[in-house]
Amino acid sequence: MKARVLKIHPKDNVLVALTNLKKGEVIEYGGSSYTLKDDVDAKHKFFINDMKSGDPIFMYGVLVGKTQFDVLRGGRMTTENTKHATGEYDYRGVKYEWHAPDVSKFSGRTFNGYHRSDGRVGTANYWLFVPMVFCENRNMDVIREALHNELGYGVTDKYKAYTRQLVKAYKEGSDLESFRIGDIKPDPVQQRVFKNVDGIKFLNHQGGCGGTRQDAETLGRVLAAYADNPNVGGVTVLSLGCQNLQVRDFLKYMKERNPGFDKPMHVFEQQRTQSEEQLVSDAIRTTFEGLIELNKLERKPAPLTELCIGVKCGGSDGFSGISANPAVGYCSDLVVALGGKILLAEFPELCGAEQELVDRAVDEATARKFMRLMRDYSEMAEKVGSGFHMNPSPGNIRDGLITDAIKSAGAAKKGGTSPVADVLDYTERVSKPGLSLVCTPGNDVEATTGKTASGATLILFTTGLGTPTGNPVCPTIKVATNSSLAKRMSDIIDIDTGAIIEGEKTIEEMGEEILEYCIRTASGEEIPKAVQLNQDDFIPWKRGVSL
Repeated sequence: MKARVLKIHPKDNVLVALTNLKKGEVIEYGGSSYTLKDDVDAKHKFFINDMKSGDPIFMYGVLVGKTQFDVLRGGRMTTENTKHATGEYDYRGVKYEWHAPDVSKFSGRTFNGYHRSDGRVGTANYWLFVPMVFCENRNMDVIREALHNELGYGVTDKYKAYTRQLVKAYKEGSDLESFRIGDIKPDPVQQRVFKNVDGIKFLNHQGGCGGTRQDAETLGRVLAAYADNPNVGGVTVLSLGCQNLQVRDFLKYMKERNPGFDKPMHVFEQQRTQSEEQLVSDAIRTTFEGLIELNKLERKPAPLTELCIGVKCGGSDGFSGISANPAVGYCSDLVVALGGKILLAEFPELCGAEQELVDRAVDEATARKFMRLMRDYSEMAEKVGSGFHMNPSPGNIRDGLITDAIKSAGAAKKGGTSPVADVLDYTERVSKPGLSLVCTPGNDVEATTGKTASGATLILFTTGLGTPTGNPVCPTIKVATNSSLAKRMSDIIDIDTGAIIEGEKTIEEMGEEILEYCIRTASGEEIPKAVQLNQDDFIPWKRGVSL
C-alpha cells in the first residue's frame, strides 16, 4: 500500500504529504496520530508538534525555517507561518567517512565515446561556432540556417509545415481553427551527411562588447571552455574586429586553460573581409572541410572513469528532494565509486546545506574555498537588497518549496554522499575524480552553461514542474520527480522516478537505472529529448547577482 506521508529525517518536525490530504483527516505515522487542521496538498508539509513563534523547523535533518507565529500540530506549513532560516557553518575539521555503494555490477563496463588527443573522452562529437561579440549573431543565424538542414541536423519541422497550411487556408478563405498541429505531416528529415559528427552548434550570446572589461573576460573564458570541452571536435570563430573581447584574448584564455589545445580552429574577422558574403561563404566552406576530417573519428570503448556528469535541478517541486534528486545522488555515488567525476553547482541552492558539504571536504583548503565563494556570493546578493532566501520561484513555492533552505536541502541530494574532492570557481576546469562543487547561479541555463564550462560531458537535470532546458554541447537528460509530469510532458522527459513516490522502486534501484541510461547516452545509443529537440540553451553568467 502506498504511504500517504513521509518523514525524511528522524530530526524533522514536519511530515511531507505524498498525496492530497483533507482537513480533519487523522493521519497515522510512526505510532502517532495527527489530526489535520488544514487541507495539505501533495508535496506540502504539516507540523507534527505545536509550534511557538520563532521555533526552528527541520527538514532533511537541517534547519530550513522558523515559524512566524504559533501553529498547531497538524497545521500546514505556508509562506505566512514559515520564513527562511539556516544554521551557521564553519570548518570543524571533521574526519568524514564515506560508505561507497557496491559497484560490482558495473565493474569493467565501458561506454563508446570520442577519444581526444589529451586523453579525455567525449560523449558526443560536435563542431562549434563561437562569436566573439553579439554583432556576429546574425551571421551565425545565417550559417546555421544554411548548414543545419542541408547536413541533416534539423529537427522534423512540423511547425513550418503547419504554418504553410495556415497560409494556404488563409488564401483560400478557409477556417484556420480546422487545422491542428497533430494532423500535419512534417517535412522529411535530411539524412546526415557526416555520421560521426553529432551536430553543429552555435553559441549566440549578448556579450563581447559594452558592459565591463570583466564581463568580456568572463565571456572569453566561457567560450574557451566550451571549445576545450571533450564533446567538441572543432571550432569556427567569428569576430567583428573592434569588440572588447578580442580574438587574441580568447586564444590566451584557451592556452591558459589547456596549453596542449590542438583541435582544428578557424578564425574569421568581418572587418578584414571584402564582404559579408565572403565571410559567410568562407566560414561555411572551411567548416565543411573540417567536418570531413572530424567525421573520420569514430566512437571507441572508454572506461566509466571518463564520465563527467553535471547534476542540476530546475522547475523543482516538493518531491524533488524525495525522488529524483536522491536517485540522481545515488547515481552520482556510483560514478564516484567507479572513479568518474560529478559536478554539483547552483550555489544559491546549497544555502542551508553548507555545513554538511564543509564537513565532507577532503581537506581544509577545499572547505575554506567553498565557504569563501558561498559567503562572497551571498554578500553580493545582499548588497543589492536581495539574498539567497529569495531564490524559490512562484512555481517552487506553489508546489511545496516554501523556503530556499528547503529547496537547497533537497537540491544538495543530487551530489550524493561522497567526499567533496574539489571546489571550482566559475569556468574552472575539473581535474580531480570525485565530487566537485562548481560556483554558478541557480538559474537553469546559467547553471548548465557553467557546468559544461567546467567540463561536464553529460548533464542529469531533475524537474518536478517541467522545463525544456538543454545545452549546445552537453547532452542533457531530463529526470521527472513524479509520473504525472512524465506522462504530461513526455516530449521532454527521459526518465521517470515517480515509482519512488509510489513505493514501487527504491532510490538505489532508480539510481542504477539512471546510470545505465547515462552509459547508453554516452555511447550514442540513447538520444535525450533535449538533444532531439535542439534545445541548445546558453547563457554565460556575468558574475553579477543571479539566483
